[in-house]
Amino acid sequence: MTTKSESYEFKSEARQLLELMIHSLYSNKEIFLRELISNSSDALDKLRFEAIANPDLLDEERPLGIRIDCDPETRTFTISDNGIGMTRDELIDNLGTIAKSGTREFSQKMSDSKSKSDVDALIGQFGVGFYSSFMAASSVEVISRHALEEQATKWSSSGDGTFEIADTTRDAPGTTIKLMLRDADPENGLEDFTQEWVIKQTVKRYSDFVQYPIELRVTRTEVERDDDGKAVEGAEEKTIVEWQTVNSMKAIWTRSPSDVSDDEYSEFYKHLARDWEDPFDRLTFKVEGTFEYQALLFIPGRAPYDLFYRDQKYGLQLYVNRVLIKEAADELLPEWLRFMKGVVDSPDLSLNVSREILQNDRRVAAIRKRICKKVIDQLKALKNDENRDKYTTFWENYGQVIKEGSTDADFKDSVQELLWFKSSNSEEDYTSLAEYVDRMVEGQDTIYYITGANRAAVENSPHLEAFRAKGIEVLYLVDPIDEIIIGHIPEFQEKKLQSASKGDVELGSEEERKAAEESKKEKAESHAPLLEKLQAALDTHVKEVRFSSRLTDSAACLVGEEFDMTPGLERLLKQSGQDVPTQKRILEINPEHAVLGKLKGLFDADSNDPKLADYAHLLHGQALIAEGSSLPDPASFAQRITELMVQ
Repeated sequence: MTTKSESYEFKSEARQLLELMIHSLYSNKEIFLRELISNSSDALDKLRFEAIANPDLLDEERPLGIRIDCDPETRTFTISDNGIGMTRDELIDNLGTIAKSGTREFSQKMSDSKSKSDVDALIGQFGVGFYSSFMAASSVEVISRHALEEQATKWSSSGDGTFEIADTTRDAPGTTIKLMLRDADPENGLEDFTQEWVIKQTVKRYSDFVQYPIELRVTRTEVERDDDGKAVEGAEEKTIVEWQTVNSMKAIWTRSPSDVSDDEYSEFYKHLARDWEDPFDRLTFKVEGTFEYQALLFIPGRAPYDLFYRDQKYGLQLYVNRVLIKEAADELLPEWLRFMKGVVDSPDLSLNVSREILQNDRRVAAIRKRICKKVIDQLKALKNDENRDKYTTFWENYGQVIKEGSTDADFKDSVQELLWFKSSNSEEDYTSLAEYVDRMVEGQDTIYYITGANRAAVENSPHLEAFRAKGIEVLYLVDPIDEIIIGHIPEFQEKKLQSASKGDVELGSEEERKAAEESKKEKAESHAPLLEKLQAALDTHVKEVRFSSRLTDSAACLVGEEFDMTPGLERLLKQSGQDVPTQKRILEINPEHAVLGKLKGLFDADSNDPKLADYAHLLHGQALIAEGSSLPDPASFAQRITELMVQ
């Protein structure tokens, strides 16, 4: 019996997404069945897990499973499970996922999508798979009863932006989803899902590995036969209706890799990750001995939309003897591998585990360590020249996350071998630290880098002028994470890493360095009063004014001491709400630039000429602009520029 229903409206973004999906999204509309089976499988997993502590939740007379029934006459398709079920509130919340899981980002990415495959991938990424039902159905009805409740609830919608909620009855806990099917349209990817062969084919293709029986209600006719197998004359045909299991239920990670095809692995990944694309790569391994476990891991084909969300949930599915005990076991992965998907199964762990137990279990720590090593080894193999294009694809998806591994005390040395950066060596290609070392010029003993907002900003930086003149390669660190991780890489292969915008830069051979230092020292002595004057004018902004050995064309630049924060890191910390003390840097002036001669002439004519202070501020402002920093007083800077132009 169903009571009076209550009507709810989806948010405007959800209504828009329903329209998009119903009319234009899915290229393979049969995928809706995979999504519904995956949801049922999850519900069964949850019930089995809860039953570890509360065995009464299981019904001995009805094994856990999924059933599918269809009626060609009414064109209805029904899928049911005896899993954990949902309460009234959970139905409203869970089937309202589309209204709360990144719909704005989804809509934006939908607008930017250029191909059908992009659209399919986005659907999987944003977790709106349940609503694929509306591609095959004109309306959907869900009846669910939670395992701990007697009351059932009915949810129904025609995909028009509203849904109805009402109390109803259900004989046992679980969920039943009934689809009022649209007319079959094979030309546009919608087969007739009232046909048994269509359902069997789709289940076999996408969900054969689901570990619960998927039973299809089938109808067949038979006649009485004699001992020779021939039909008895005059015997009437009997109609037989029975439930037929249509999946193998073999956990794919327990099978030998040689017995599993690429397509099977791909479909399992899509089921596991709720993705619509094939995985980028996979790895399988098994550990035997006093502690046994096996793992099947995948790298997704593209980075998920929430990869950098602070509250993103990540982790591998953890099984004990094929019993799921945790859906997202983040104890098995470090944060810098949070994009990985997969399964770990061990017969030696306890079924009764808590988060605290997992965190403190030495066996879990051993699994985590082995997973990290296996993934690193797999990625190292991809980095060779033969797979360079493939590793480029991986790096552009996950490079920023891998860089976070540079701060992992256990794996930072191995992770450093995976790092790629753009550099002054090539317009397009990435380079590793090892490749940089191989290309170092004779006499070079330092790996140089520069941080900045983007390639154009660092490539045109005054700090690199002397490096270009000497033919010395500089790494371009232009990801925000670079500002943080570079402090964790003091050296590589016994070569010190140094910022091109910090400290003193000494380039060239020993003789060239010595000659340059003597020349700079002589000029500094002869211009000491002028430098002191400029320093006095800029005292609130810089700690020192000195001559530069890194400038060849520009008049000035700002540099920091070796252990100072870069301007980029300072901005990053301030944006994150941290209280960062203002730090003074060093203004370096090109001793060979014509502007120095002009300043010297003014100073020699009148050491108190007010223009000296104006020019000092102009040089400081010019240096700030060149590195992409903000001016402390833009109005004053503009006024000084104007006065200079009218002189």
